[in-house]
Amino acid sequence: MKHTYTISGMTCTGCEAKVKQLLLNVPGVKTVLIDLDNGTAEVEMNTHISTNILKTALQDYPKYQLSDLEQIPMISNSLNDDEEKKSWLAIYKPILIIFFYITIITLIVSFNAGNFNILTAMRIFMSGFFLTFSFFKMLDLNGFVESYAMYDIVAIKFRSWGYLYAFIELGLGLGYAIDFKPALINFITLIVMSASIIGVLQSILNKRKIQCACLGAVFNLPMSTVTIIEDGLMIAMSGIMIFIMF
Repeated sequence: MKHTYTISGMTCTGCEAKVKQLLLNVPGVKTVLIDLDNGTAEVEMNTHISTNILKTALQDYPKYQLSDLEQIPMISNSLNDDEEKKSWLAIYKPILIIFFYITIITLIVSFNAGNFNILTAMRIFMSGFFLTFSFFKMLDLNGFVESYAMYDIVAIKFRSWGYLYAFIELGLGLGYAIDFKPALINFITLIVMSASIIGVLQSILNKRKIQCACLGAVFNLPMSTVTIIEDGLMIAMSGIMIFIMF
C-alpha cells in the first residue's frame, strides 16, 4: 500500500536525502519517493504504518514536519507560490542587513581610531564577518553540516569538516578582532575560503538548486552569485592584506 504525506522544512537535495533515509529506516517501509518541489513524500509500506510512527522517525530533525496530505494540501502549494514570488531583495534581506551592520561598525571604529587605515578597516570587517557568520552556524550546527556537505569539496568526503569549519570561522573572527598573528590568520583565511568557493562555483555552474550554508540552517538562502561574492570578498581582502604586509 502507498500513502502520500506533506513534509515541510525540506529546502535542498540534502534535506530530500535525509528525509528519505529516515523514513526508509522505519520497519515496514519499502520505498520512499520525495517530491522536493511540492514538499510531499509517497511512502510504500508492507502493512499500514500510522502517521505518528513516521513523525517519530523525523523527531531528531524538528525542521521536518510530516502530516497527512489531506490536512494541508492548499497551504503547501500557497507557500511554494509565495517563495517563488519573492524578490531578490526579500530573499537576501538577512545577509544584506548583516553586511550593512558590519560595514557601519567598521567605518565607525576605523574613523574613531584617528587616521583611517585600510588594513585596520579590513581587519575589523573580516572580524565582524567571521564572528557573525559563525554565530548563525552555531545556532544549528548539525543543520549547517548537512547543508555544507551537499556542495563543499572537503565536506562531501569528510562530513566532520563541516563542524571544524564553523569553529575555524569563529577562531578567525577572534583572531582578526585581537590582531593575533596577522600573517598566519590571513593565510588560513586565504586557504580555507579558496577551498570553500570551489564547491560554490561547481554548484552554481551545474545549476543545482540547493541551500547556501553561509548562514547555517537558520535562513533559507539559495546558492547564488551572492555566495561567490561573500567568499570572494574574504579571499580578496586576505590576499590584499598579505600583499601589503610583505
